[in-house]
Amino acid sequence: MAAINVQSEATQDNTIASLQQSLPTPNIVDSQSVLRRLQSELMALMMSGDSGISAFPEEDNIFCWKGTIEGSKDTVFEGNEYKLSLSFPNDYPFKPPKVKFETTCFHPNVDMQGNICLDILQDKWSSAYDVRTILLSIQSLLGEPNISSPLNPQAAQLWSNQEEYRKMVERSK
Repeated sequence: MAAINVQSEATQDNTIASLQQSLPTPNIVDSQSVLRRLQSELMALMMSGDSGISAFPEEDNIFCWKGTIEGSKDTVFEGNEYKLSLSFPNDYPFKPPKVKFETTCFHPNVDMQGNICLDILQDKWSSAYDVRTILLSIQSLLGEPNISSPLNPQAAQLWSNQEEYRKMVERSK
């Protein structure tokens, strides 16, 4: 009887293992669904009418976009336009895109290579975010930096003196 139970358990384990192999793994996205998602986001962004933000795929690659944000009114960045690159991973939207400033941006949360310290692009990412919310968040970050988590300590230190800070922003154009 014990042999029957052992054989039965082994058969059950094999059955479970083969079922698990045939089930789709969570968070694995086929390229067609990523393509549809990005096309949908492009249309939504174009139809949104948000001023001061835009983004489009770069040439024929839907996974690489060029974006633009304008500095918000009543900030030291007002009147400035910044170019961004957005690179979407194959498992988007389960993983965030890599977003970098292509235009020099003197800011507490942007380093000299254009990397951005923004929680929604890292540990606070959610698949509910899209290109539009990313661009609006970066635009908002320009005028409201997180001084407690600077990538550019010099910019963070100068932030409290807006007159001096404005001079540095002007020099970095």
